[in-house]
Amino acid sequence: MGLRKILDDLEPHFTKGGKFEKLFVIYEMIDTATYKPSIVTHSSSHVRDHNDMKRIMILVWMAALLPMVVGMFNLGYQANSAISAGLPVGDGWREALIGLFAGNDPTSGWDNFWYGFWYYMPIYITIFIVGGIWEAIFAGVRGHEINEGFFVTSILFALACPPSIPLWAVALGISFGVVFGKEVFGGTGKNFLNPALSGRAFLFFAYPMFMSGDSVWVAVDGFSGATALSVAASQGLDAQGTLNGLTWIQAFLGNMAGSVGETSTLAILISGAFLMITGVASWRIVSGVMIGMVATALLFNAISSDTNPMFSLPPQWHLVLGGYAFGMIFMATDPVSASMTNKGKWIFGALIGFMVVTIRVANPAFPEGMMLAILFANLFAPIIDHFVVQANIKRRAARV
Repeated sequence: MGLRKILDDLEPHFTKGGKFEKLFVIYEMIDTATYKPSIVTHSSSHVRDHNDMKRIMILVWMAALLPMVVGMFNLGYQANSAISAGLPVGDGWREALIGLFAGNDPTSGWDNFWYGFWYYMPIYITIFIVGGIWEAIFAGVRGHEINEGFFVTSILFALACPPSIPLWAVALGISFGVVFGKEVFGGTGKNFLNPALSGRAFLFFAYPMFMSGDSVWVAVDGFSGATALSVAASQGLDAQGTLNGLTWIQAFLGNMAGSVGETSTLAILISGAFLMITGVASWRIVSGVMIGMVATALLFNAISSDTNPMFSLPPQWHLVLGGYAFGMIFMATDPVSASMTNKGKWIFGALIGFMVVTIRVANPAFPEGMMLAILFANLFAPIIDHFVVQANIKRRAARV
């Protein structure tokens, strides 16, 4: 008996009048995830394309896998390096599971990956389950299908969290992101803020002790150490052009502490190239973010400051520090919350690039900036599109 026949036999129990009618959204999610929907458009009045929402979301989810795998390895490497330097191995349930099949040797690829796996996957699974429950509740109440956008929200939110964050906190964060960042506005396609960033912003302001500081980025009890971005804000580049010994190429490859998905710029750019080639991510937005960042960083470099080292931080360092690259590829290009028009995408991206450097340089208390820059641009995206459309209308009217 094939899976198709099993699903067909179960369908009457989940459709209207069946004993599991209220659970239809769960049945529909499994059915459409495993087989092509039988209901498709045929008439010429419908716009048809090879890319639908399901394919777009699956491609984004697949693209996020590379930064995830590299990030898990780096998470373990940073933790095992701290342990080999003298910090004690924890005695929690994670350490017990890690100890079953691996040690704490930072030169062992398996030890590093296994350590990172048991710190990242519980975060991801918690986010997936809690967020999925909210999605199912809203879909059931509205009589809609469960939207595949949640698969993307869940993995991006997990990749942007510190590895030591408590699981109850990520459950609260994804609940806020899904409910107040998306569902209260009508669900996917109607939200004007990125839900993953909304959840991260909620945690940042509600529980800053879990989202910032020197002890949350390396998953070892008792660890304390400034991130590369904090070093840039407090000390700047040293005479050798490094951040307290961290070279640019090390930062580019991801050999530094940080959120799981944000450390390796190389992995993020490879995923970004895949998304832009497949037409999922907008190259105009990515280019706009880069141009805005480079122009603003060079402007601050020219102004310079004797008291603020961030004025002198060159653009290539902004690229590899904090959540800049991850936000540029995965968050700024969100097709729902970003600008829709081609010219608007350039402006939208440039605004993000300008804002992130401005926040990093002008606000010493908040050296990251990418999260707020994207949320700020999300608010202006409809206005940007409005003026672009109006300008186009005026230009066409002038030809008459």
